[in-house]
Amino acid sequence: MGATALAHLAVLRPGDHLISSEWVYGTTHKLFQGEFGRLGIDVSFVDPLEARQWKRALKKTTRAIFVETPTNPLLRVLDLEPIAALCKTEGLALVVDSTFATPVNFRPLEHGADVVIHSATKYLNGHSDVIAGAVVGSEAVIEEVKKLMRIWGQAIDPMAAWLVERGMKTLVVRVERHNQTALAVAQWCSQQPQFAAVHFPGLPGHKDHEVAKRILNGFGGMLGVELKGGTRASERFLRALTIAAHAPSLGGVETLVSEPRLTSHAMLSPEERAQAGIPDGFLRFSIGLEDADDLIADFAQALAQL
Repeated sequence: MGATALAHLAVLRPGDHLISSEWVYGTTHKLFQGEFGRLGIDVSFVDPLEARQWKRALKKTTRAIFVETPTNPLLRVLDLEPIAALCKTEGLALVVDSTFATPVNFRPLEHGADVVIHSATKYLNGHSDVIAGAVVGSEAVIEEVKKLMRIWGQAIDPMAAWLVERGMKTLVVRVERHNQTALAVAQWCSQQPQFAAVHFPGLPGHKDHEVAKRILNGFGGMLGVELKGGTRASERFLRALTIAAHAPSLGGVETLVSEPRLTSHAMLSPEERAQAGIPDGFLRFSIGLEDADDLIADFAQALAQL
């Protein structure tokens, strides 16, 4: 969140207008809707797939557009190039949170983005032992971020920086393993009758599969599933897990399963979550580096408890 805040404050000033995708991390939404308003920065939210909405939301004071891709937790994959073309025409900065993809699977700068944000807590570190963020962009933007960081205090300590650097040395090999194992798990999940839906861009049935095939180097280690039976079924499934851990966060060497209703989307009512495509019984898997067969066996025995 420190990286997200400073990346935007580096390109926005009081009186400016920001257009954001509706599909963003819950706390990012709070930052835009609450704190930015206090700073005199106006924010509008749009459906990122509706090209006309981006244009309709434009104001004379619009200075930037923000999107998150792939999204949390539905794993929607956005094609940045049309949005980047609009930004170029209108003289806007395009800011992208690409935490889920990592620079291995997707590099937004190559698709027209001006500033990229990563939660380094996740894949860049990869070992669930640090809290950090990263901002990527031109030298001018990064100098502004560094200046703001000294004032607002989001600088990480030397040990945290070392842990991120250590993690990045194995980033490529880890992400390749995440990609392979998550695809195997997603394919297995798609064949299980207890799941009403499986959200993974590597599956042919995913809404953005063709876009993902075209722009991603890998489909990532994240997937979402909808358990039939709602909250009761998800609670029984989670209690039965023996390898995967029921915990928030993502992108580490261990497999984690979380419930958006208790974490990223806890501020929404059950009706609002269902409208957003996140019904009760929705689980988000962050697939780690364990053996794919072992994970599938764990999920299978947990399903057998339902």
